[in-house]
This record gives sequence, structure tokens and C-alpha cells, in this order.
Amino acid sequence: MSEAAIQTYTRADEAFDCLQTAIVKGDLVPGEKIGEVELCSRFNLTRGPLREALGRLESRGLLVRRPHAGVKVVSVSAEELLELYRIRETMEGLAARQAAERMTDHEIADLQATLDTHEKMIEQAQGQAYYQAEGDYDFHHRIATGSRNAKLAQMLLGDLYYMVRMYRYRLSTSSGRPHLALGEHRRIAEAIAQRDGELAEFLMKRHINAARRNIEQKIQEGVLTI
Repeated sequence: MSEAAIQTYTRADEAFDCLQTAIVKGDLVPGEKIGEVELCSRFNLTRGPLREALGRLESRGLLVRRPHAGVKVVSVSAEELLELYRIRETMEGLAARQAAERMTDHEIADLQATLDTHEKMIEQAQGQAYYQAEGDYDFHHRIATGSRNAKLAQMLLGDLYYMVRMYRYRLSTSSGRPHLALGEHRRIAEAIAQRDGELAEFLMKRHINAARRNIEQKIQEGVLTI
């Protein structure tokens, strides 16, 4: 992080990052009711920054506020989650095709370097998890922005992006899945580097389809409760 960024990183930013990570990693589970006093104690936060962070999380669709029911972590039904993945399959396939056509050589090199970083993180987690921070640290985020399709990126990186991140991490902790997902990411990146848009689209759609089938299996087995 640059010096300027450090200087502008506020306590509210810290609270926001802390809670968003807790939601993505499942420390705050979908549907969980949360209160300010408990959050302050649990995450060592103060009221002012916490309230600002909660507002930002609500605007991202990660928290929902219901009259007389308070604030809860957003949750979706199994069918809604599967539909989200069907939408991603089509949209991210197109993003991968256009990224192959439009990303610069430097952006592709950065994409591949990001995957090298991910591999080290997976090894540190002993192959048990594949956590991607948001933005440029996220493989899917880089491809969406690299597509140079503003409308497509807006749809992929809006509420859909933050909602899906909640479940991507939970699914990445499946046995063997982190290394499988990384391998799929590397093949997609290679197709983009070869400027083969058709192959990049095919591989991305197959990658997300595999993730959706993994969800279906885990729901059937009762391993993933939604």
C-alpha cells in the first residue's frame, strides 16, 4: 500500500475491510443477525467507524436491514445461488473472450503474476483454501475489467460480484478444489495470452459450470447449507 493510501485509510475503512472479510470467509454466516455491541466486542471496533462500515456493506448488498428485525448478513436460497452461477457462466465467458482480444500484454503478465501469488497462498493454506482479496487481487475481477466492456464489467462487479464472493470462498475449501480451481485459472489465462478468445470463453464457462455442479453436489450431500 502506498504512503498516500496509508494516510487516507481510516478506521471506518479498517472496520469495513474487517467485516467484509468476515462475511466472505463465513465468520459472519449468511442470515446471521448482527448487533453493534456484539460486533464492537468481537472485532475490537468502535461505534462510529462501525456504523459507517455497516452502511457501506448494506449498499454493497452484503447486509440487509429489515423493519423490526435489525440487520442480517444477506442470504440466498439454493436455487437463487445456482441461478447466479448460470448468469456468471454466460457473462464471464463473454468477459474472457473480450479480455483475450483487448487486454494489453502488460495486463496479461500481471494476471499471470496474480496467479503465482495465489499459488503461494494456497500452499500456505496447505491446499485447503483459495481466498482471493477483491479488486486487482481477484482473477475474475481482472478479467472483467480487462474485457474493456464497461456495461459487462458494471454488471459483473456490482452486487453480483460481492454476493458470489461470499460463496466462492466457502466452496474453495473443498478437498482438492483450490488446486483444481487454480489450474483452471491458469488455462484460462494462457488462452487469453494466446489471444484465443473462443478458447478463453469455453474454458471460463466450463470453469464456472464446474463450480456450479460442485455447489449442487454439496447441497445434495448436506455439506453446504444455505
